Amino acid sequence: MTDQIPAPVERVMALFAHPDDPEFFAGGLLAKMGQAGKRLIYILVTSGDKGSDDPEMSGERLMVMRETEQRNAAQVAGAKAEDVVFLRIPDGTLMPDLTLRKALTRVLRHWQPDVVVTNDPMTRWSRTGGINHPDHVAIGHAALDAVYPTARDRLNFPELISDEGLNPHKVRYVYMAGSLEPNVKVDISAVLDRKIAAICEHRSQVKDPAAMEKRQRENRDPDYPDYLGDAPCYTESYRVLRLG
Repeated sequence: MTDQIPAPVERVMALFAHPDDPEFFAGGLLAKMGQAGKRLIYILVTSGDKGSDDPEMSGERLMVMRETEQRNAAQVAGAKAEDVVFLRIPDGTLMPDLTLRKALTRVLRHWQPDVVVTNDPMTRWSRTGGINHPDHVAIGHAALDAVYPTARDRLNFPELISDEGLNPHKVRYVYMAGSLEPNVKVDISAVLDRKIAAICEHRSQVKDPAAMEKRQRENRDPDYPDYLGDAPCYTESYRVLRLG
């Protein structure tokens, strides 16, 4: 486990497919980074326009709701509203192709994050038997490809330099959430309440906030039992890549 935020780190980018992915996959890490005074940047590639079982709900109305929910959740973690960006690619259609890679390269060069937090593209299913959303797999692949080598090397998409003034940028760390092969645990005990509050902002998705909170509080780390009166330990696991 590590309580250390790698240095030097000033900008942290949450790069995910859908509103609520940052909170469910990495809400504790992001809250911890925000609490430490790091600038949080949220890039949501879709606006979650397919995420409803309500027969009366339209995709357009759902997009507005979910974008508002995500902005509110990000502010709970410590982000500014202007640092939450939606690329508005249709939900359920993401492919790790050159079009998506260029879009992600653009935001990486624009925002210049030290850390990128995204999905592990190798996770096609969970340990409990669930199937990972294809958008999560796609965003993980595209994010890694954009981080290295595309955003770093100036001859990749040179028009981003000539037309938009976006110079190459090198990301220092990638935190991959939902990994089946994590190598880092982050203690989120001190920010668990903030993580839960951020998740609860996604009212269109969290139908039973009390049940959700109960699950979060029951999800203690078994490797760090609370004994002798110590407080319970809560962690998030990541596959962390250190890129120098």
